[in-house]
Amino acid sequence: MRAKALTLLWAISAALMSLVPGTASAAPEPWQMHFQPAVTPVMEQVTSFHHFLLIVIVAITAFVMLLLLIVIVRFNERANPVPSKTSHNTLVEVVWTVVPVLILVGIAIPSFKLMYFADRTEDAEMTIKAIGHQWYWSYEYPDNGNFTFDALLVPDEELKPGQLRLLETDNRVVIPVNTKIRLLITASDVIHSFAVPSFGVKLDAVPGKTNETWTEVTQEGVYYGQCSELCGDNHAYMPITVEVVSKEKFAAWVAEAQQKFARIDEPSVDLAAAAQPAN
Repeated sequence: MRAKALTLLWAISAALMSLVPGTASAAPEPWQMHFQPAVTPVMEQVTSFHHFLLIVIVAITAFVMLLLLIVIVRFNERANPVPSKTSHNTLVEVVWTVVPVLILVGIAIPSFKLMYFADRTEDAEMTIKAIGHQWYWSYEYPDNGNFTFDALLVPDEELKPGQLRLLETDNRVVIPVNTKIRLLITASDVIHSFAVPSFGVKLDAVPGKTNETWTEVTQEGVYYGQCSELCGDNHAYMPITVEVVSKEKFAAWVAEAQQKFARIDEPSVDLAAAAQPAN
């Protein structure tokens, strides 16, 4: 009976979620309520854990509602004119203490497993560093030529067909598909938050500290995120646009990017000194 009840609850929750619009695209859609489609192992586990919690919550809610109905029907003044004078019940008190503890333990175990799984990976194939600024992101590719570039919001008047308002940047983050990528996240001024829903990535960017997470995208496409920490009056205008391509296309993009963007280890030019006439 228990297995059948869980199966029924799962079917009901799945049916309800299937009615929610916006679950078939990597980009957010109007009135979207559910998660964006998972394209990384981390987000797949996040979605699975969410479904598990949904079943637990529905079961608890249904059980409490059943108890309330029993109390309303059996212990109202008409049905029970002479109320019981019982002050306590040891068995009931033990049950209502132990059962919630067991439920919390049952939730904590997969929760901690997911938390450690999403934390970092030991065998990353490349590293990307994201740096939050007021109000844009810059990126560094230390394993692919050590170049860096800024990614600023594309204004409404410059949007091209197919580009999303408030989500498109002038320079996209480009990564290869099916590649474990170490993400190093920090900030230069105030606390920001690097978040890409389809990746299951959301990590604070803290000045003076580098936080680490990872991702491995399994499907090519364009994915969007935003700063998810209130960082100032232009907080809503520092999007994240990630383009996931084949490894061959990524290699070609890296070759172009090495020529287009500045290297981090290039010596800086003192413009004031350069303007002085030579002796």
